[in-house]
Amino acid sequence: MSENQERVTLTVDNHVGIVKFNRPDKMNALDSEQLKAIIQVGKEIESNPEIRVVVLAGEGRAFCAGIDVQAAFASASNGVNALTPRTHGIANDWQQIVWQWHVMQVPVIAAVHGYAYGGGLQIMMGADIRIVAPDTKLSIMEMKWGLIPDMAGTQLFLRTVREDVIKMLTFTNRTFSGEEALQYGFATQLSETPFDDAMVLAREIASKSPSAIVMAKRVLNEATYLSAEDGLLAESVVQDQIVGSKNQLESVFSQMQKREGQFENYRE
Repeated sequence: MSENQERVTLTVDNHVGIVKFNRPDKMNALDSEQLKAIIQVGKEIESNPEIRVVVLAGEGRAFCAGIDVQAAFASASNGVNALTPRTHGIANDWQQIVWQWHVMQVPVIAAVHGYAYGGGLQIMMGADIRIVAPDTKLSIMEMKWGLIPDMAGTQLFLRTVREDVIKMLTFTNRTFSGEEALQYGFATQLSETPFDDAMVLAREIASKSPSAIVMAKRVLNEATYLSAEDGLLAESVVQDQIVGSKNQLESVFSQMQKREGQFENYRE
């Protein structure tokens, strides 16, 4: 259990790291303490090679209702609003609670229900796979407060959603449903029980070669930024590293012998 259990819990179940936002009285809204807890849990996961897949979920009635507006405006009025300095590589603190899931070595699945507004929607988009309840309410909420999405959303939305749709939803901050999220490209699939289905998928992924999963995520993430020439080379370089490795051979033998694979944990 994470030391930040009052705000965010982390449990590990058979190589699946289960992260739950645990501020149900505020629908898991984001304030400075929640931000610190999420970043800390991300660090714990990256340093624990036992974790091969992550599931993100929210306790209570919501995945995450976005910024705790009252707390954020109080911070801004006290002069705590400098966002330009980079505190985590290419990201600031608020961007990091989203970007860390995107760049995390292992796959991340978001199980989304209730509400995913503003920062909550951006956290959801940081995940590799997003399983959403049909009646979930989602919004790029920032325009309501005269702001823009600034928690890595501008870098992540356009990976799966058409530009005109993103602009419409950003300019209007209108609320849309889980069903619409699937149509638009925000959601990977719909489920009446998103957490249960996320766990089923996570266990399936955790049963595969950890090294191949980690390398596949890296190559797929990089593909967006690479030329075709560099992307094709990256595929070949990674495959050369994988072929004949212990985990790759175990994938073959376990399939041939019709048994579960006995893999070594892996981090690059």
